[in-house]
Amino acid sequence: MTRRNPIAMFVLALALSGAGAPHDAARAQADIPEPLAIEPFPSLAPLVEATKPAVVSIAIARPTRNFRSPFRGDPFFERFFPNPPRQEQREARPVPAGSGVIVDAERGLVLTNHHVIDNSNKIVVTLSDQRSVEAKVVGSDPGTDIALLELEEADNLTQMPLGDSESLQVGDFVLAIGNPFGLTHTVTSGIVSALGRIIGQAPGRQGRPSPIQDFIQTDASINPGNSGGALVNMRGELVGVPSNILSRSGDNAGIGFAIPTSIASEIMRQLLDFGEVRRGRLGVMVGGVDQELADTLGLDEASGAIVQEVVPDSAAEKAGIEPGDVIVRVNDKKIETSSDLVNAVGLRAVGDEVTLEIVGEDGQSKVVEAILGGLVAATGTDIHPALIGASLADSDAGDYEGVVVETIEEGSTAQRSGLRADDMIVAVNRTRVRNIEQFKKVAEGQSLIVLSIRRGNRTLVLPLRS
Repeated sequence: MTRRNPIAMFVLALALSGAGAPHDAARAQADIPEPLAIEPFPSLAPLVEATKPAVVSIAIARPTRNFRSPFRGDPFFERFFPNPPRQEQREARPVPAGSGVIVDAERGLVLTNHHVIDNSNKIVVTLSDQRSVEAKVVGSDPGTDIALLELEEADNLTQMPLGDSESLQVGDFVLAIGNPFGLTHTVTSGIVSALGRIIGQAPGRQGRPSPIQDFIQTDASINPGNSGGALVNMRGELVGVPSNILSRSGDNAGIGFAIPTSIASEIMRQLLDFGEVRRGRLGVMVGGVDQELADTLGLDEASGAIVQEVVPDSAAEKAGIEPGDVIVRVNDKKIETSSDLVNAVGLRAVGDEVTLEIVGEDGQSKVVEAILGGLVAATGTDIHPALIGASLADSDAGDYEGVVVETIEEGSTAQRSGLRADDMIVAVNRTRVRNIEQFKKVAEGQSLIVLSIRRGNRTLVLPLRS
């Protein structure tokens, strides 16, 4: 047998395979379906195109700091250079901090998070057309983590309409638009995963609870830099302001939280009217109502907030509310849980009148009117000599959790005593205190006071002598 030529064999195989090519090609062509005569596939592009120009990027600069020569005070250096260089002012450059949403194009108002612009002395906003505009702070509220900015000398702006976050339902589609990791105008999509979430604290509050607990949970990807951006419904309306995420790594894990516009719009109104939030106080400490308690009290359903304590001289006391009463409605809002009461009252301003429906201890319903009071504040001098230099206030969490150290003067007695701003004083001499009035009573006439303090996630005991 002769050895076969490989090239010849390849050519022969190719020829044989092509012999039936026309028939096979025709059959294959027949198997390919014709394109369906339908409308183009659904796309969110038109929605993104309409809303994206209202979302901005925010960069901030921290306060300037002094640069001190490393040789200043060095005896060897000063021996040869008796006049060392003066301290130089080094101005920090703005760095990306988060996102914002234009909510009023005529006035140039931008809604964002408090923690995005906190402790800044310069704010630069970059618009969707890459214009950079400086902004000033109209007002900011650490409690709800909402801030309002005003752009300086900006025109041709696009605003995003405010939607009704109260009408949101679990399962609604939403978009998150922001600047995660500095990647401008990034759009992610998802659904509303849950409503009315309680997450313990707002960002940057050092462990202090947020006075409002009613967050939107979404699985739309939210990452660092999305803060202050937009959570948008399918009508192109702003329904939430992304605020923080739940993640062990610090990056998106499919669980993000946004502040509903029902909260953000009320805070914005007060910031425009007063430059600050004047949060109303009812003056009660409340708990939830479970089925067992409802049966015991003879209530029709397990809902409402039971009044455990009434603060003396508060709006609640003046309205005739007593311990044991169950608050079931505030104005037109049904109170399902104690958090609902905190949210309903915490969004009202000082001096607002609210209508409360209450079930008394006799099981009878009654309606009372209450004019909300304000946050009680005091100086350390009013309470104890060891607290001189501190400013104190009742907790703004709505449940009178303790007394907050608002500020500490540099070099003051309070600072030397070991107190810090944002400390939450929860007990004095082993006696629980929920407000300044209780603090004063326990500390009165005492040369030594022992404070139980919550600092961030820690609890510590601090003895103070006069």
